[in-house]
Amino acid sequence: MVREDKSAWKAGYFEKLATLLEEYPKCFIVGADNVGSKQMQEIRIALRGKAVVLMGKNTMMRKAIRGHLEKNPELDRLLPHIKNNVGFVFTKNDLTEVRDLLVANKVKAPAKAGALAPLDVVVPAQNTGMGPEKTSFFQALSIPTKITKGTIEIISDVDLITAGDRVGMSEATLLNMLKMSPFTYGLVVQKVYEAGSVFDPAILDITEADIKAKFMSGVASVAAVSLEIGYPTMASVPHSLVNGMKNLLAIAAVTDITFKEAEMIKEFLADPSKFAAAAPAAAAAAPAAAAAKPAAKVEEEEEEDDDMGFGLFD
Repeated sequence: MVREDKSAWKAGYFEKLATLLEEYPKCFIVGADNVGSKQMQEIRIALRGKAVVLMGKNTMMRKAIRGHLEKNPELDRLLPHIKNNVGFVFTKNDLTEVRDLLVANKVKAPAKAGALAPLDVVVPAQNTGMGPEKTSFFQALSIPTKITKGTIEIISDVDLITAGDRVGMSEATLLNMLKMSPFTYGLVVQKVYEAGSVFDPAILDITEADIKAKFMSGVASVAAVSLEIGYPTMASVPHSLVNGMKNLLAIAAVTDITFKEAEMIKEFLADPSKFAAAAPAAAAAAPAAAAAKPAAKVEEEEEEDDDMGFGLFD
């Protein structure tokens, strides 16, 4: 099979990226550090029919986007984020669904010396199964151990690596000796592009309920400030009307002034016995019914005593 020349390959790549930019309104910028070709193939299979993955050199991606700016100037917002080892995932589907597929497709990998740790690594207390000749190795890493039945036992959990630090040769060797693969690698969503906007993937986790709660919290704050300074706003006017009605009812209660809304209050104040009459009848009936049951039980016991044919002092 004859391999096409470099210029033809570049032209085909530019054309493909331009087609994807026109066809798909949404995309992810993903980091591809430590992702092998086999894993990349599995990711493409998992996304088949839902998204298209396109990797490439940063210079070529930037050049292709700049050549497409006349048709879509908003793509210029992608350029600052094309750096390091990144690629695109284009989609027409729900962004959250595709993001979850990307996050779920990860593989375990051993710690390599010099690599940046994506997360904290804790070595749990355990019997390593190693012989006493390895004791000095654990001492060099300040790991507390003891000899149990001729093998080295780690007596307490050890914080070995902190996220963001580079993995040292000793730490990598220890994890490999313990057969621990603490890291997982896959495509990491760095930025999301939709409708001309570029934003962090954390935005995808915001629900309508979160937005409503934030909005209502803001409305409550505006209402509180407006009421405090006496400046009416749409948020504070309903509260002002309710507070005004409370004041009018309070005045009507202690004066001869009356109006429709105050008639019931004045009626109850004039005859306090109506407060008791307003209590639900069911509430009064319930204790009466409960009291009737013991009385009935006493009567049944008396009847049983009479049936015995003699009294207590016979």
